Amino acid sequence: METTSPAVIGARFEAQRQAFLKEPLPALQARLSRLDRLLALTEANEAAIVSAIDADFSGRASQETRLAELFVVRAGIRHAKAHLRRWMRTRRVPTGLHFRPGHNRLMPQPLGVVGIVSPWNYPFQLAIAPALAALAAGNRVMLKPSELTPAFSELIARLIGKAFDPDEMTVLTGDAETGKAFTALPFDHLFFTGSTAVGRHVAQAAAANLTPVTLELGGKSPAILDPSCDLDASVGRIAFGKLLNAGQTCIAPDYLLVPKGRADTVAGKLADAIAKMYPTLVSNPDYTAIISERHRARLAELVQEARDAGARVVEVNPAGERFESNETRKFAPTLVLDPPQETRLMREEIFGPVLPILEYDGVDEAIARVRAGDHPLALYWFGHDAGARERILSETLSGGVTVNDCLWHIGQEDQPFGGVGASGMGAYHGEWGFNTFSKLKPVFHQARFNGTVLFRPPYGRTFERILGLLKRVA
Repeated sequence: METTSPAVIGARFEAQRQAFLKEPLPALQARLSRLDRLLALTEANEAAIVSAIDADFSGRASQETRLAELFVVRAGIRHAKAHLRRWMRTRRVPTGLHFRPGHNRLMPQPLGVVGIVSPWNYPFQLAIAPALAALAAGNRVMLKPSELTPAFSELIARLIGKAFDPDEMTVLTGDAETGKAFTALPFDHLFFTGSTAVGRHVAQAAAANLTPVTLELGGKSPAILDPSCDLDASVGRIAFGKLLNAGQTCIAPDYLLVPKGRADTVAGKLADAIAKMYPTLVSNPDYTAIISERHRARLAELVQEARDAGARVVEVNPAGERFESNETRKFAPTLVLDPPQETRLMREEIFGPVLPILEYDGVDEAIARVRAGDHPLALYWFGHDAGARERILSETLSGGVTVNDCLWHIGQEDQPFGGVGASGMGAYHGEWGFNTFSKLKPVFHQARFNGTVLFRPPYGRTFERILGLLKRVA
């Protein structure tokens, strides 16, 4: 993978800035043209994108790439195209009675040059979804993909280079040092998806330029089984949500809370559901590999530490296959029952096919467990008890929630997606993404005939009477 030099990074940034200054408010047709080219790029290169991501993972289910990446991006582009005219429109907003006959308007304007740092786990979706929002809002876009997906990064750089002028949208490839140079640029907005630890460094780099940031991070997202849930249906949905992309999903269930005395039953049903989806693992093209040997080794360390601390470990390996690290980067689905809270498994985001199962005694304890840690990016609740559901929703804070399933809130273009606290800041998708990359500029239009002359000095009785009136009506 080619490493972009700091000089080239700076030159491309300056070219985009100058292009934006010449076209500070792109017309609807210009923005639609950019979205059309992005959609055409997606449609024409599906096979190449799937192949590149498969190569980087050394085995990534093509169906997962097509569903979780290409489908999501297509839907996002089509949604933006359908609604862009309305989003761009300067809109009238209410005006207080005491300011009439003046009136207010809200004017969306693009910010300028947007930087996007995308991760390796969904390299196409998490690069292009924020990019399409930034383009729809009328910005120029610079994209830095992950160095852990070199085949995909080279491909997307080539495809973007063919479809866009460098001063419209450009891709800069390279390692962590390239990323540091990239995030040090004085962008008008910086969008980062990745770990909380790296997100802190990105926020610090952006702060030096007072660059506003959107941070899409992660954390330990709980799934809670209420006693009222349909257990058989729930475990199948949890298994899918956890094992999509082999658990390398920022909103994957990170740990499972089950009613007291039900851990063994739930573990058995989960194992059956997993075996039904993946009867074999090592050579099964439906089961995705871990992105790197380093990450695979980390997962093994997390499980071993929990085992040594007294947790019960259930490896779900239906065909009894051997997982030699020098032959495969796949990692068997693993259930860990009652791991101690002080283990790394319960302190770090897992990001792999390992699911801790813990018991809780009543909704109060479930809420307390969730609230004891950082606010998660996602929360999942399974059950039919409306009272318990509303308590979980109202007494916990998370980036988003899916009730009676996993993951699907991320696909809602009419809802914002984003974290809170340690799981991120800011949001995108649909109009929320357009607004993230826009300045919604308030404009007050003063009427030709108005009463503001009454507030000018010299002050006296008239001023006091008018101010007293306004205090009563405002």
